[in-house]
Amino acid sequence: MTANQTILQMKYARIIALVAEMKHISLEDAMDVFYHSTTFKLISGGISDIHTMSDKYLAEEICIEIEESSRNNHQ
Repeated sequence: MTANQTILQMKYARIIALVAEMKHISLEDAMDVFYHSTTFKLISGGISDIHTMSDKYLAEEICIEIEESSRNNHQ
Protein backbone atom coordinates (compact mmCIF):
# COMPACT_ATOMS: atom_id res chain seq x y z
CA MET A 1 0.00 0.00 0.00
CA THR A 2 1.37 3.38 -0.92
CA ALA A 3 -1.00 5.52 1.14
CA ASN A 4 0.64 7.70 3.74
CA GLN A 5 -0.16 6.45 7.27
CA THR A 6 -1.15 9.94 8.47
CA ILE A 7 -3.61 10.29 5.61
CA LEU A 8 -5.02 6.84 6.37
CA GLN A 9 -5.47 7.72 10.05
CA MET A 10 -7.41 10.83 9.02
CA LYS A 11 -9.55 8.70 6.69
CA TYR A 12 -10.21 6.23 9.50
CA ALA A 13 -11.44 9.07 11.73
CA ARG A 14 -13.84 10.29 9.04
CA ILE A 15 -15.18 6.78 8.43
CA ILE A 16 -15.68 6.19 12.16
CA ALA A 17 -17.60 9.45 12.47
CA LEU A 18 -19.81 8.48 9.53
CA VAL A 19 -20.52 5.02 10.97
CA ALA A 20 -21.46 6.59 14.32
CA GLU A 21 -23.82 8.99 12.56
CA MET A 22 -25.36 6.35 10.25
CA LYS A 23 -25.92 3.77 13.01
CA HIS A 24 -26.73 6.28 15.79
CA ILE A 25 -24.01 4.90 18.03
CA SER A 26 -21.24 6.53 20.02
CA LEU A 27 -17.89 7.30 18.45
CA GLU A 28 -16.33 4.78 20.83
CA ASP A 29 -18.69 2.02 19.65
CA ALA A 30 -18.15 3.02 16.02
CA MET A 31 -14.39 2.86 16.55
CA ASP A 32 -14.68 -0.62 18.02
CA VAL A 33 -16.80 -1.79 15.11
CA PHE A 34 -14.45 -0.18 12.59
CA TYR A 35 -11.25 -1.69 13.94
CA HIS A 36 -12.83 -5.15 14.09
CA SER A 37 -14.38 -4.98 10.61
CA THR A 38 -13.38 -6.86 7.50
CA THR A 39 -13.36 -3.50 5.72
CA PHE A 40 -10.64 -2.21 8.07
CA LYS A 41 -8.58 -5.36 7.46
CA LEU A 42 -8.84 -4.79 3.72
CA ILE A 43 -7.91 -1.10 3.99
CA SER A 44 -4.98 -1.66 6.35
CA GLY A 45 -3.78 -4.63 4.31
CA GLY A 46 -3.73 -2.59 1.12
CA ILE A 47 -6.10 -5.01 -0.62
CA SER A 48 -7.20 -3.80 -4.07
CA ASP A 49 -6.54 -0.16 -3.17
CA ILE A 50 -9.84 -0.12 -1.28
CA HIS A 51 -8.52 2.89 0.65
CA THR A 52 -9.13 4.96 -2.48
CA MET A 53 -12.91 4.46 -2.16
CA SER A 54 -14.95 7.31 -0.69
CA ASP A 55 -15.37 7.59 3.06
CA LYS A 56 -19.14 7.27 2.65
CA TYR A 57 -18.83 4.08 0.60
CA LEU A 58 -16.52 2.50 3.17
CA ALA A 59 -18.78 3.58 6.06
CA GLU A 60 -21.75 2.01 4.24
CA GLU A 61 -19.78 -1.22 3.82
CA ILE A 62 -19.12 -1.30 7.56
CA CYS A 63 -22.83 -0.67 8.25
CA ILE A 64 -23.64 -3.64 6.01
CA GLU A 65 -21.18 -5.73 8.03
CA ILE A 66 -22.93 -4.64 11.25
CA GLU A 67 -26.32 -5.60 9.86
CA GLU A 68 -25.09 -8.97 8.58
CA SER A 69 -23.43 -9.72 11.91
CA SER A 70 -26.60 -8.79 13.77
CA ARG A 71 -28.68 -11.07 11.51
CA ASN A 72 -26.26 -13.96 11.99
CA ASN A 73 -26.29 -13.52 15.78
CA HIS A 74 -30.09 -13.65 15.86
CA GLN A 75 -30.42 -16.88 13.89
